Amino acid sequence: MLRQWVQRLSLQSRAHADHYLFRTVCPKFSTSSIPFRRKDITGESTEDSLISEGESIEKNFTHETPKELLDNAAQYDNTVDTPDDMWTKGPYPHQSKYSQSQAKHSKRPDIDPRETSIILFPGQGTQYVGMAKDLLQYPSVEEMFQAASTILGYDLLKMCLHGPLESLTKTVHQQPAIFVTSLAAVEKMREERPSSLENCVGVAGFSLGEITALTFAGVFSFEDAIQLVKVRAEAMQLASELVPSGMMTVMYGPDSRLGFACSVAKEFCQHKELPLVDCRIANYLYPHCKVIAGNDEALSFIESNKSDFRLRRLKRLPVSGAFHTDLMSPAVAPLQEILKKIKVEKPLVPVHSNIDGKIYKNAAEVKKKLPKQVCSPVKWEQTMHIIYERSQGVPFPKTYECGPGNSLKNMLKMINAKACDSCTSIGS
Repeated sequence: MLRQWVQRLSLQSRAHADHYLFRTVCPKFSTSSIPFRRKDITGESTEDSLISEGESIEKNFTHETPKELLDNAAQYDNTVDTPDDMWTKGPYPHQSKYSQSQAKHSKRPDIDPRETSIILFPGQGTQYVGMAKDLLQYPSVEEMFQAASTILGYDLLKMCLHGPLESLTKTVHQQPAIFVTSLAAVEKMREERPSSLENCVGVAGFSLGEITALTFAGVFSFEDAIQLVKVRAEAMQLASELVPSGMMTVMYGPDSRLGFACSVAKEFCQHKELPLVDCRIANYLYPHCKVIAGNDEALSFIESNKSDFRLRRLKRLPVSGAFHTDLMSPAVAPLQEILKKIKVEKPLVPVHSNIDGKIYKNAAEVKKKLPKQVCSPVKWEQTMHIIYERSQGVPFPKTYECGPGNSLKNMLKMINAKACDSCTSIGS
């Protein structure tokens, strides 16, 4: 009944409905500070789309034009049907005038796409005991692990092969392990598929994987990259220890109120006067699936009120912090400092940034964007649209996921099933 009532309301009345829902979920709170909402172009309420009472819609759009908003949005063409979304409609009608062309944000050589390749690198959460075992037979792999171990101060290969899992899962160990294993998978490609490396027209990496992608593209030397990953992992681990926090995968539908849930959960934590507070979308994975991150109290609040926000499935992730939120802000300065000390080159291969999906233009842009990445959402779904969007009938490039696991291939299947048909996992 409440849903039918809300759907009939105007924008202002809908804001009051939000106040009503907030009182229903947490009646002890004052609702005077809850901002009005508007729907973003994906039909979902997000923290970025909040409009405080008295503000004009025009003011909310001063930093982004409608064209830019469309460019930064995810597109839903070529997604695989799932039981949750078979009956829903995406925000962009197929081949409609609103379907943005993302090709301008990726490199498209004037040759048969099937002769080109895209390489993707995974991030945290893909580690497992025994990773890299099958890659040791390839040249340079053992030397890579030895060089990394010298810089890190512990035997990285031993930890990858024998664990224990509890130690391998720690951020300070997990990030270097995944980074080196991913580059070891590149060595396998160098031996078995050299033409795919030579014909690479673009790379992208999920979170930590972005540093792997930049290293592959010649931005960092291997040794400097290990230093960077070491500093990043330690800084993020320390930031995680300052505030009990975490991350949670959310499956949602067109009637879900994920953005509003994050906003209310954040207000809940502020009411408790916690020293550092945040709750937001941290990873855009694929249609109807995102990862949110924030204070433990915020995530527990959303779990307890799942039905009120019409969320379908929730699953906590085995990570120690709220990565890609403002709770990681203490990690920014150490990253800025290490980037001043190491050599940063212009990418030799187009590398897509997690922040906006666009290609890094030069070394200065790497130094500017990379530290911000730990506090910014990973726009993976949007990045995949930038790389793979094309007219019907145009073939797709070969795609290789280099690193442990096949999580990126699985996500690509949910975003663009046709592109996934040409995807191979290397090193899993």
